[in-house]
Amino acid sequence: MKPTLLVLAAGMGSRYGGLKQMDGLGPNGETIIDYSIYDAVQAGFGKVVYIVREYFLEQFRETVRKKYSHVRCADGSPLEFVFVTQELDKIPAGFSVNPERQKPWGTGHALLMAREVTDGPFAVINGDDYYGRESFRIAADWCRAHEGTRGVYAIVGFELDHTLSESGGVSRGICHYDSDMQLTGVVEHLNIAKDPDGMVSGDNSETSEHVRFDGRTLCSMNMWCFTPDYFEGSKRLFKDFLRQSGSELKAEFYLPFTVDRMIKDGEARCDVLSTPSHWFGVTYKEDRPGVVAKFAQLVAEGVYPSPLYD
Repeated sequence: MKPTLLVLAAGMGSRYGGLKQMDGLGPNGETIIDYSIYDAVQAGFGKVVYIVREYFLEQFRETVRKKYSHVRCADGSPLEFVFVTQELDKIPAGFSVNPERQKPWGTGHALLMAREVTDGPFAVINGDDYYGRESFRIAADWCRAHEGTRGVYAIVGFELDHTLSESGGVSRGICHYDSDMQLTGVVEHLNIAKDPDGMVSGDNSETSEHVRFDGRTLCSMNMWCFTPDYFEGSKRLFKDFLRQSGSELKAEFYLPFTVDRMIKDGEARCDVLSTPSHWFGVTYKEDRPGVVAKFAQLVAEGVYPSPLYD
């Protein structure tokens, strides 16, 4: 069984100043997605679903065709690619869009775009985040172990120390879980940074309380694993969202919200999987030189070939 990888790549990256999913950061112009695909294939994924916007679909499709047309899975079969688009008007029948709204409906809505092309366990990642090879192996192993199951999902949690920025404070979803490593909630914290004494602290977005953390505290970097029944519950919750907030201009239907609701409603449980990998990514243009340096170092250490794809 070869799991499917869903890549959330519909964002333009307004703070970054361009389509960062296409930005070459590796020694030979490799993008972050290129490294994610490479790691996913090594871990045993056999299909990639890109979730993009219609206006850059053809550019994205052509880039993928040129780079990955020769890529083979571990069993020698071609790596399969599918493209779906996220647009404002792709909503259930009976609902309408506020004509003044411009942005799509968020990450939870984006995942629903892949409903018709995903028929087995799958993992979800952001297109502009580097997750590391071990994270993909953990996700693939979980997917293979849960073929045919329902109501069991997973989040790949990163140690907070492994996700901080040298440029300043960051926002992270702190994972809360019980003694059985079952997720009970994800709480957004702002301005997270390392203190002079080596501890990590940030501001709880719900209570405004300043909280200190152990650096090994697990946080969400939006790497999830699901079985296909997730789409059923998510679609129902999206309809509820549209009834309550569909007329608002900026309300978004986020993926973590759907998982949280399903857990609290008793419809699902979510395993917390800890990864030793170090995350990095680009949020602002100022982050770019550091990411370029990290990829150069990984190549120098032999973690990746250069060029990544011949």
